[in-house]
Amino acid sequence: MILRPASLSDAENLSRLGRDSFCHAFEHLYREEDLKPFLQEVYSAQAVASEIADPAITHCLVQDTADGPLTAFIKVKQTSPYLEHSDARTPLCLSQLYTDPARTGGGIGAALMEWCLDLARHRGCDAVQLSVWSENYGAQRFYQRYGFTKIADIGFWVGQQRDEEFLYELRL
Repeated sequence: MILRPASLSDAENLSRLGRDSFCHAFEHLYREEDLKPFLQEVYSAQAVASEIADPAITHCLVQDTADGPLTAFIKVKQTSPYLEHSDARTPLCLSQLYTDPARTGGGIGAALMEWCLDLARHRGCDAVQLSVWSENYGAQRFYQRYGFTKIADIGFWVGQQRDEEFLYELRL
């Protein structure tokens, strides 16, 4: 397993993996008129390239081999957009952790989580925050194994639809 930073040349493949992973897990929840513009806004190659170029956003990508396809990624933001929900002063936001659906359960997510926690500690962050859909029980169990706890109920918007999300935090 190779973990590496994203470059602008990864935008198209990263866009595809993010869109495909999101749709695999959540597409059934949304009306087409809400989902289609959301996917364009968040997962277009242009949107992903803009994030890769943003110094406040860091991606770590996973490949099995140097020339193999992307199998997973994690995206973190500093500073967290959830500051008002916590007394943490320098939290890192784990924004996305996606694995190719065919590869879930193989330890890739754990490797990315360890990378994220190491990065947060290296940067001197006092917490890691993330949001998780209220009915994504598998993801909730995964985060809880690392010590994350729920600190707030928040919303996540896809078009006109508001999903109930839980804001989780791990104090470092």
